[in-house]
Amino acid sequence: MYKKVILDNGVRVVLERMSSLKSIAIGVWANVGSRNEAISESGYSHFIEHMMFKGTKRRTAAQISNEIDALGGEMNAFTTHEATAFYVKVLDQHVGHALDLLADLFHESRFSTAEIQKEKQVILEEIRMVKDDPEDLVHELHGKDVLGTHPLGRPILGEPETMTTLKRRDLLRYLQNQYHPEKTVVSIAGNFKVEELLPQLNKFFGGWTRPQVSQKSKDLDPWPDNGSMKARVYRKKLEQVHLCMGFKGLPVGHPDRYTANVLNTILGGGVSSRLFQQLREKRGLAYTIYSHLSGFSDGGLLTVYAATRSEEVENVVRVVCKEIQKLCRRGVTEAELQRTKTQLKGNLMLGLEGTYGRMNKLAKNELYQGRYVSLQEMIKEIDRISIDDLRLLNQQLLDLNGLVVTALGPVAKKVTLNGVH
Repeated sequence: MYKKVILDNGVRVVLERMSSLKSIAIGVWANVGSRNEAISESGYSHFIEHMMFKGTKRRTAAQISNEIDALGGEMNAFTTHEATAFYVKVLDQHVGHALDLLADLFHESRFSTAEIQKEKQVILEEIRMVKDDPEDLVHELHGKDVLGTHPLGRPILGEPETMTTLKRRDLLRYLQNQYHPEKTVVSIAGNFKVEELLPQLNKFFGGWTRPQVSQKSKDLDPWPDNGSMKARVYRKKLEQVHLCMGFKGLPVGHPDRYTANVLNTILGGGVSSRLFQQLREKRGLAYTIYSHLSGFSDGGLLTVYAATRSEEVENVVRVVCKEIQKLCRRGVTEAELQRTKTQLKGNLMLGLEGTYGRMNKLAKNELYQGRYVSLQEMIKEIDRISIDDLRLLNQQLLDLNGLVVTALGPVAKKVTLNGVH
């Protein structure tokens, strides 16, 4: 059972009752992420996510941790380019306590100067951790190569320079300008009674009013033009070369998004995919090889990742391009399409068996499409995909003229990637 309610202050509440379960997942999603930041504010959205757990007017950071553990529940948060989410998952009998705890963090966090100074060091360590993980780092570098100076090309964690110079007043100003009821979705999935839950939601979120903003919110930069084929090498002393090869993708709510998921799965979305079979199983060129989609409100990316020894870099790029050309020219067989559809539907249904997966889906549907998308609708959309649909999308997305290659590691100077040394 799905239900949507808009509170008097504009907060959107989306609910899905799963009466056969004994748990409930609650998420508070702000439609604010690193894309909303000016260059001087890089990393602010993620920093605010951290600070929400560092003490409120009623609870210390230790009390917050102790309370959620005492409930036997889980509490966490994450920041993306376009959203920041705070969530709890508990037994259904603790829903009132969980709502009180989550609302306290969201509305009453203190942002003490002492805690901000400590958290700066924590986030600087998180940034260093990314720099030490080649797979994470090459994706970060690739984002900059593809999107340039656009906010979507900047790291969500921010840069060390903005973290070290960050002041409490700057953080609070950003919070005041960006966080308000109309940009907030409360998403709940699990076992509950609507008539009991709605009064609590009004109590904890209905009285929140938008403060007087100190400045106009930054307008979002439009999706950038990816430009033409290019490559960039970042030489670093590593055991392997890590590669990202990027193509244009689709926005999150695009009508062809299901076709794009089928395309991605066939290309590099699993162990039966063409890239995995060709590069790892048949040629032994890589241990890790996969492709993935990144969708945003007005654009997207399709990225292939591989890690290989330095002497095989050109060979890996060549084989990936060859498989992409083959996919575009010859298309897929009916058997391959049906197998992929079954794989996608299975993954989808398994991922939505739990309350956390349903809560995430509810919130994203509301944020990006403004409506509920049922599991039955999603399965129907996957089932209707034809070979011709795939062929047309292949030609639209997998254009080697727009390919962007990022290489990180011990790349020899003689190696040429699309004409760049």
